[in-house]
Amino acid sequence: MSTLFDKLFPFLLWWPMVGRHTLRADLIAGLTGAVIVLPQSVAFATIAGLPPQYGLYTAMVTPIVAALFGSSRHLISGPTTAISIVVFSTLSGHAEPGSTEFIQLALTLTFLAGVYQFAFGLARLGTLVNFVSHTVVIGFTAGAAVLIATSQMKHITSIHVPAGESFVHVWMDLFSHLEQLDPLVFGVAAFTLIVAVLIKRFLPSLPNLLLAMIAGSLLALELGGEAAGLAMIGEIPGHLPPLSSPDFSFAAIRELAPQAFAVALLGLIEAVSISRAIAAKSHQQIDGNQEFIGQGLSNMVGSFFSSYAGSGSFTRSGINYAAGAYTPMSAIFAAIILMAIVLLIAPLMAYLPIATMGGIILLVAYNLVDFHHIKKILQVSRSETAILLVTFFATLFLHLEFAIYLGVILSLVIFLSRTSTPEVITLAPDPATPKHSLTNVEKKPLAQCPQLKIIRIDMSIYFGSLTNIQRLLNHISDEEGINHILIISTGINFIDMAGAEMLVQEAQRLKQRGGGLYFTDNKSRVCRFLRKGHFIEAIGEDHFFASKQDAIRHIFDNLNKSTCTRCDKRIFKECETVPEAGPVSSLHPEPKEG
Repeated sequence: MSTLFDKLFPFLLWWPMVGRHTLRADLIAGLTGAVIVLPQSVAFATIAGLPPQYGLYTAMVTPIVAALFGSSRHLISGPTTAISIVVFSTLSGHAEPGSTEFIQLALTLTFLAGVYQFAFGLARLGTLVNFVSHTVVIGFTAGAAVLIATSQMKHITSIHVPAGESFVHVWMDLFSHLEQLDPLVFGVAAFTLIVAVLIKRFLPSLPNLLLAMIAGSLLALELGGEAAGLAMIGEIPGHLPPLSSPDFSFAAIRELAPQAFAVALLGLIEAVSISRAIAAKSHQQIDGNQEFIGQGLSNMVGSFFSSYAGSGSFTRSGINYAAGAYTPMSAIFAAIILMAIVLLIAPLMAYLPIATMGGIILLVAYNLVDFHHIKKILQVSRSETAILLVTFFATLFLHLEFAIYLGVILSLVIFLSRTSTPEVITLAPDPATPKHSLTNVEKKPLAQCPQLKIIRIDMSIYFGSLTNIQRLLNHISDEEGINHILIISTGINFIDMAGAEMLVQEAQRLKQRGGGLYFTDNKSRVCRFLRKGHFIEAIGEDHFFASKQDAIRHIFDNLNKSTCTRCDKRIFKECETVPEAGPVSSLHPEPKEG
């Protein structure tokens, strides 16, 4: 009952930690987070094609719900760049960005994404994101960064680009109409970008994006503002998130359900990967399933408070941890402080130029590209490079939801390809060790028994790997002429039905040839599965052993003793009991001709 109660109200687990000392630290971290999220949330809403205030609403609502019902003490949820670009890409084909219909669709998409995430958490699919490789995330994020930068070029150049243009056509329009570039607009955007970079470089403790926005606004006013052709964002409503309602019609749900799945999956990948990265530093245990539930509830609740899809933010979460936050109260404080700031300064947003926002968003997009890991991937792995490039270009030229699905498929293909070729190590007794320990013959050349092959399989035996394992067993019996095979099972964590049936088949084949397939050091879960499926009975109870010594002792009794008397290897202790016959000669069988 206690466990169920903790799952329903996970905030009760960390609430006893809250005290005077932690509240002070969390308040300072929350204040830092509120200052940082103010310009970011406005920029992210612009990327998503929504009015700026919707980014602020999202930064007010989703962090509170995610903090109360998630598992991470430092994760800060809210609007993110990757999800914002997916929202824009998904909905821009259905309605005009910024319109009432577009906003309604965004709320519906957010609710459906939350339902998916919540359902994943209840179904305990928290390990799902483990199958999405880091390379795929890097490729997708880099592609999203290029798309974000592309979407802002019309705002920083004032060159007209028709709505709904593809990535390639946008750049074709920009280069073919360079004469339309407005120097004032471009200058304000460039000035904002440079100020943000310089502050980050020389005054890293200051909120560079916020100060750059202020500097860009002051420059625009000095140049004449709207009278000089510099378009402004317009006044943002200075109130708390208003109530809203998604569209629950069957037509809307059917239309947006596939895209919502992509948004949900991307949000979970972001949130869980970020929370685990920070947990590695804070030494906190993360419950992936609870994180799914927290993210799902934050989006479901947020859709009723004018918020669009959010997830964990690496920047804000990292700063939250670095600022000394102790509990999720820091996320709640950040949201409350942001509410107070918006109520006070909302009218001033009317003087924020669109070109200034464009410059800020360009910097945000640049920071999304992980140049360090991209360089390392290109240097180290050709297969990872191919995956990186495929995901990157798919993000640019396909619908973003398909790029996400492609990334997931590629991740699964990587996983299956890597586990389909298990590492199989041949072992032999080392006479130089006190107990004649079994040693890898590739690391130390040791004599091997001509009748018994000892191998260790360092991977699970399942449908993806069984073909390679079966091919190896056939090679040992057919090419090396050895029909007694002992498998050291310490590296086998899992065997599925297909793998177990293959082992039974090989055991029966070797038995017909006068040998056998033997196992030792099996893990408990593997034994339970094999016994429950009657596979141990099919292979033979006397073919499973608790120790290597017992296995070798039993198998030795079944070896051909006439061969043993003429063998010069004598690698087992049991070999001492067999007398030598005549001149000693090596009896390793010659490999058969292919």
